[in-house]
Amino acid sequence: MQKRDRLRIWTEQGNVTISQLFFSHYKAINIRDEEAILLLHLIAYGEAGNHFPTPQNLVERTHFSENKVVTILQRLMQKGLIQIEQHLDQNGIHYEYYSFHLLWELLLDYMEQQQNNVKDLLSKEEEGDIYKLFEQEFGRLLSPMECETIGMWFDQDEHSAALIRLALKEAVLSQKLSLRYIDRILFDWKKKNIKTVEAAENQSAQFRQHIPVPKTAEQQTSSVKVPFYNWLEERE
Repeated sequence: MQKRDRLRIWTEQGNVTISQLFFSHYKAINIRDEEAILLLHLIAYGEAGNHFPTPQNLVERTHFSENKVVTILQRLMQKGLIQIEQHLDQNGIHYEYYSFHLLWELLLDYMEQQQNNVKDLLSKEEEGDIYKLFEQEFGRLLSPMECETIGMWFDQDEHSAALIRLALKEAVLSQKLSLRYIDRILFDWKKKNIKTVEAAENQSAQFRQHIPVPKTAEQQTSSVKVPFYNWLEERE
């Protein structure tokens, strides 16, 4: 057989498309190796046009006995990994086929859960950093009530750690280091539907432009004006 013919035979056989999600996570969703092998053969048969291979078809491609194949197929159906569904073709003839819809849904659900777990972990770490940052700025440990207030910003008001960090910074710049003042900043941002750091910074910049410029006794005799930012000063 010539090399060109070998390549033609290879390409004519076609390929089987399987998501990497399957290989990476089938163990995590409680699929055994023997079940995974049979699933791969079922998918391969389907892509070749045989959507409902018999146990004997599967025996021909594996080292499993027919009884073993039947047992694995039953287990796959009990787990909801495959379903036997019916379809009506163009000639009005009913035919059965294996559906893998729930298998793919299960894999995607697992991936989504993993991503949510990572987000939750990062969120908890960010929350912990916020508590430490407040204690640094306050120069002391937070009281239980203060911890509860900060927790409410996360849980009830759904402020991000970045926004809370920025509100603390604004309070420091305004020399009004209190949770009550920071809460007012966050309340104002939420009322204005401000959810990003960029939008909050823009709001702060606009606010600074409308604040009267205080002067010291020395500055009263000078025409030089030094901006002084005092967040929500006019609201007190």
